[in-house]
Amino acid sequence: MSDRSTPSRRELIAGVAALTAAAPALLHAATPVAAPSLSGRTVLITGASSGFGRLGALHYASLGAKVIATMRNVPRPEADSLRAEAAKAGLDLHIAEIDVTSDASVRDGTARALDLAGGRIDTLINNAGIGITGPVEVQDMEATRAIFETNVLGIQRMLIALLPQMRAGKSGHVVNISSQLGRVIVPGGGHYSATKFAVEALSEQLAYELVPHGIDVTIIQPGGYPTRVWQNRNVYTAALRDRSDPAALKAYEPFTRGMGTEDGSGRSADPMDVPRAIAEIMAMPAGTRPLRRAVHPGNKPQEAINKVAAEVQLAWLGGGQLGPLVRAVHD
Repeated sequence: MSDRSTPSRRELIAGVAALTAAAPALLHAATPVAAPSLSGRTVLITGASSGFGRLGALHYASLGAKVIATMRNVPRPEADSLRAEAAKAGLDLHIAEIDVTSDASVRDGTARALDLAGGRIDTLINNAGIGITGPVEVQDMEATRAIFETNVLGIQRMLIALLPQMRAGKSGHVVNISSQLGRVIVPGGGHYSATKFAVEALSEQLAYELVPHGIDVTIIQPGGYPTRVWQNRNVYTAALRDRSDPAALKAYEPFTRGMGTEDGSGRSADPMDVPRAIAEIMAMPAGTRPLRRAVHPGNKPQEAINKVAAEVQLAWLGGGQLGPLVRAVHD
């Protein structure tokens, strides 16, 4: 679906006053007032076996989008149940296998997805991610490579695969799932924040570079939600704990005491907050979508950092040669 019938960022720069006045409501609402229509849009989402990915795949399809839900290790029960649920509801949802840590899988999977989509994917949602907790010194190279391969290099692989067809159409939307821990840091969190800080930087740089191509970039910053991410994280973290030097584990108590045991049971926020926020942003006219959206009904400590970071970028580069790109993203 082409966005060129709507104003581009360049066309909106001269008239950003009205948009700026409306921006606070757009930036801070966790859910839309009414469900938007995504009819005519084709969405590819990674990591759709559970959590935000699965919920989002069904939600976007229920709003009229053609959805290519991707996950690794297909066939698997999660793919079968997702396919069955979509079929029961009459949704235009398809499954493709993509392991974002594999060059070959991304190449083959995106080719399959483009075939299913009729050659055009307008929205890429990079949702696949893992967590591994524990102090920095305890993160061995196996854990370090695993989390960066998925959370950072996985996004890069998907961008390389799908941006060319977006650029050819002079429109598109990239949504990267970060975290509030992409802006703030909790000791003992392993390299999760390091990867999400990288996602934040990669995404913002990409947003500036894609302005001339009519492609928007949105960074979603969820807080903690009760999804299967906690159980998945425990598998990686328990394996790390079991192969770690006991002396190192002892040196960093209490950060190591609970490694591999947190289940997320203390969290009660509705995980549908995230798909609803993404759908709302997807439905906005091209060139008006926010760069960042913090999503959680509770505390959102990253919002203060988001605000000052945008002010710094505008003050530093807004008046120079790169000014039009920076202003187009932040205004």
